[in-house]
Amino acid sequence: MATVIHSAAASHVGKVRTNNQDSGYSGHNLFVVADGMGGHAGGDVASSIAVKRIIEADTEYSSAADAEFALQAALIGANAQLAETVFEHAELTGMGTTVSALVVLDNEVAIAHIGDSRIYLLRDDELSQITIDHTFVQRLVDSGRITEQEAMVHPRRSVLMRVLGDVDSSPEIDTSILATLPGDRWLICSDGLTGVVSHSAMANALSSGLTAQDVADRLVKESLDGGAPDNVTVVIVDVGDAAERDDTPTVVGSAAAPLAFGEEPVRNRPLRIPALRLHPVRETHFEPDSQDYLSELIEEDARRARRRKITWLVAVILLVLAIASATFLGYRWTQTRYFVGVEGSTVAIYQGVQQDIGPIQLSSVYEDTNLELSSLRVYDRQQVEKTISAASLAEAQLIIERLHNASQ
Repeated sequence: MATVIHSAAASHVGKVRTNNQDSGYSGHNLFVVADGMGGHAGGDVASSIAVKRIIEADTEYSSAADAEFALQAALIGANAQLAETVFEHAELTGMGTTVSALVVLDNEVAIAHIGDSRIYLLRDDELSQITIDHTFVQRLVDSGRITEQEAMVHPRRSVLMRVLGDVDSSPEIDTSILATLPGDRWLICSDGLTGVVSHSAMANALSSGLTAQDVADRLVKESLDGGAPDNVTVVIVDVGDAAERDDTPTVVGSAAAPLAFGEEPVRNRPLRIPALRLHPVRETHFEPDSQDYLSELIEEDARRARRRKITWLVAVILLVLAIASATFLGYRWTQTRYFVGVEGSTVAIYQGVQQDIGPIQLSSVYEDTNLELSSLRVYDRQQVEKTISAASLAEAQLIIERLHNASQ
């Protein structure tokens, strides 16, 4: 029978943010990562409230189905608590949080997920992504409009389509039940890790043989080494067949600190829903998961792609024109130069330069002087065979005159 033998959690504010809007929990059977959004005013509050509410589900269950239902109920409860908090503190309007959580129960895990935090499974040294991001770019990837590589740098990669927060009273939460085996290592993380550390680097760290805590610390450090523009939170869960475990529950990030925010609650304030934002911003933000809005975003993305193609086409045309102009001007310059060389058995004046560019000849016979090469002195013949450069036609003619006089 599989059971949790080791677990660990680590969180860091990163190198750009001023506060940690992530929260993480490594418990007895429950493990959670939440990534808050809503800016400085509410992201940390949202993830903290959500994790503290979901922690209540860290208990024993008779079946994985019961655990799955309890997780879903916990996330719905956290969503309602977030809405109530915004109702009492209007300055927090628009705050929300992603949540990725799992419960380990015998040989199965129950999973609940919303947003773009992720759950991974390392089995037999192969790392697999279990959850699917609820983001705009993931919709584009799923529909074949862009590739996974393009999604990594897409200007709308931070747009979330589903989160817990104060907008949707019944958010759609992905839940599932999967088998787990002794030797499995589970990773739950915020996008502060996946946005910086590559899939292969995460796999190397997870399969390194280090302890759960050492792996969590290593992944956080790799994110920091990569610049860590966002908060980063990691929870590691090792599954084995041991009967006992020594780990104690650990809370990290915003949820590890006392909840403190804003002014005193003011009742009966209207619930304000944030207006749609149709332009890319640096902060992760939420947009309604509606077909009309998705169609508008997709059309805007298509317009941007068309503009990008036109820009590239214009740039290529300008580059070709620049190269053609440079080639033409360069050729014109070569035709102002002259040299003396051999044409068959006689000496000739050439217009151009001695070098050629592949099949393109940069010189041609300007005048055959009828001066026999055999009539020249040995030294002069050798010089003509090597070619003698002239700055002008008049200078080339003087060279011919000198050679003719010397041959008599």
